[in-house]
Amino acid sequence: MILAGKRLLITGVITKDSIAFHAASLAQQEGAQVLLTSFGRARRLTERAAARLPQPVDVLELDVNRSSDLEAVAGELGSRWGGVDGALHAIAFAPEDALGGKFMHTPPESAKQAFETSAFSFKALAAAVAPLMDGGGSLVGMDFDAAVAWPIYDWMGVAKAALESVSRYLARDLGPQGVRVNLVAAGPLGTLAARGIPGFAGLADLWARQAPLGWDLDDPEPVARAICWLLSDYARGITGEIVHVDGGFHAVGAPGEV
Repeated sequence: MILAGKRLLITGVITKDSIAFHAASLAQQEGAQVLLTSFGRARRLTERAAARLPQPVDVLELDVNRSSDLEAVAGELGSRWGGVDGALHAIAFAPEDALGGKFMHTPPESAKQAFETSAFSFKALAAAVAPLMDGGGSLVGMDFDAAVAWPIYDWMGVAKAALESVSRYLARDLGPQGVRVNLVAAGPLGTLAARGIPGFAGLADLWARQAPLGWDLDDPEPVARAICWLLSDYARGITGEIVHVDGGFHAVGAPGEV
């Protein structure tokens, strides 16, 4: 029960296939109290997923690009729990014209939208919840290794590179109050969002050939476990880190057999 007594805000749950759903489910099994967020038309899907957790939970309205929503969520957390111990940022979005090999033709408005929703929003969420972490806490964000340029990922890859930088600056600024900030760089998983990326299947096939530990596109549990570990006190000396949960793919330059 590594999260016993922890109060956690989990964003990014759309369906039961979402990485954040599995993190929320495991967090409950490890003793945490959980609240989810969603907004707009996706909220109904999130509420259905919330009802399938081991302990059904409420869903708070949060468009992470709206300051009024962030203020309302912070107020709700304060009134319900009196504070919060951790939050998962599992939010990313890029318009269709910013993905799928359109890098050189993407308009600036689409690149800005990818940055604001996928990177700046981590800072926005942190600014909302960190004041509620009086005894310290943990912020975890979802990453996709931005050290290299990927096929088809385009401006989302640029946004993830920005997210990695944002996390380091958050670690710097929030560390003095005992708040840790880390990212989990996951290998590709068959979530609703991922399958919507043009060419995702081809990118995912790379992992089956190259990851030293192998990689199961349909098994989010290793990623969920890493998230819960970073949210727990077992990781209390770690901040500004990127934990790769990708079967070791990031560490090798070519498959074992070529």
